[in-house]
Order: sequence, then C-alpha cells, then structure tokens
Amino acid sequence: MQLPQSPSFRLDGRRALVAGASSGIGLGCAVALAEAGARVTLAARRIEPLQEAVEALRAAGFAAEAAQLDVTDLSAVSDLCNTADPFEILVNSAGLARHSPATETSEEDFDAVADLNIKAAYFLAQSVAKGLIAAGKPGSIIQISSQMAHVGGIDRAVYAATKHAVEGMTKSMAIEWGPHNIRVNTICPTFIRTPLTAVTFNNPQRLKWIEEKIKLPRIGEVEDIMGPVTFLASDAAGMITGTSILVDGGWTAG
Repeated sequence: MQLPQSPSFRLDGRRALVAGASSGIGLGCAVALAEAGARVTLAARRIEPLQEAVEALRAAGFAAEAAQLDVTDLSAVSDLCNTADPFEILVNSAGLARHSPATETSEEDFDAVADLNIKAAYFLAQSVAKGLIAAGKPGSIIQISSQMAHVGGIDRAVYAATKHAVEGMTKSMAIEWGPHNIRVNTICPTFIRTPLTAVTFNNPQRLKWIEEKIKLPRIGEVEDIMGPVTFLASDAAGMITGTSILVDGGWTAG
C-alpha cells in the first residue's frame, strides 16, 4: 500500500514580496516566509526599520533585502515588479485605519483609507500577477484583510467597507488567475497586539469590547498570523484560492 505524502510547507528558492513589512503583522509575515526558505523582499515607506529587519534576518541566516516603497505610488509598484524576476509570493500587509462615527467621516479620511486599502492593494496584486503570467509561473497572492471584512464595528464603517472590498476583489482575481495557477486569498486577523493597535488596547472600553468578542481567553499576537501565511504561501495550500482564513479567535462565530 502506498501512503499519501503530505505536501511541503517549505518555500525554498521562491521570491516573496511583503508590503508593509517594517513592523507588526507585515514583519511577522516576512520572518515566517524567510524561515520557510523564501528569499524575502521587505517593502515599506520607512527605510530605517526595514534595514534593521533585513540585518536581523540575514544575521539569522535568512535571505532578505529591503525595498523602500509607497504602495500608493503605482508607478513605483510597477517598476519594482517589472525590474526583477517575478515574485512567486506576495503578502500585502500595508493598510490604514481612520476610525470615526459614520456621520462624522471626512472625505479626506475616506479617500486616504480607500486609496491604500483598496486601490493600492488592487494594483499591487495586479503587478505581481502580470509578472507571474508573463513568466508562466505559479504563485500565491495573500492580502492581509481583517475580521471587519466579515462583520461591522463601531466607528469602523470606512475601514470595514474597504476590507469587504478586498474580499470581493480577491474572489474575482482568484477566478481570473486560477487558470494560470495563481492562488489569491486573504488572512483576516482580529485585533493583533502591535504598536499600531496600542491606542485601542489602552482604551478600557474598547479593550472590554474586544475581550467580549474574542471567544478564546487571550488577545491576538503577531505570531498567530505567521503559521497561516506560511501555509497559504506553500504547496500545502495548493487547492485553496478565492477564500479567507479567519484568525479571529472566534469573533465572527457569533
């Protein structure tokens, strides 16, 4: 009897691009992919923390490089994706939240959040996919979405709208690019403890709301995203596309 073989979670030899990799979830994703053997390009607007991260990864024996990039600069995104071998893995962790009651949302805040969370995410995925299609290579595109892509939240109408949009475009891209063996998925975290969420966690009322919604007895950590991103990037997820992995501690369960 010949037993089935488990597919590999390894990413040896694959090029990965992680946008928003200077801290928090993006940095965690870059580390996870590097640990699995990928050659990782860490991209973000701030070059100093990127360089620090790259030095730390290289010191640990991993292959990494930094690319200063504003993903809302679509020409710069296209240039990065066109001047190198195609990225077989994309993780887009660049995102923005400006929370307010829906009656008080300014046009400036709406445009800023939508430009980064929807428009930049769309064209970043497009640029990576075009490179893969031209080279005839398979790939995995992963958007870091949010549990708010599946529910609503107080003061989060704009943010939730953009993340719902990411889920919709992910499904459509998965349908279009599936024949090229390019998989497109999202990871939807709950509130993860990072420097950017410190303000929320330091608000007792908001912290109480979060703890009531999460069914597990703790807050999410960056490490909780590292396993799912490696899985989706690898051959172990070879039949998974057009969907989302909810890393929300049961928030959306009810």
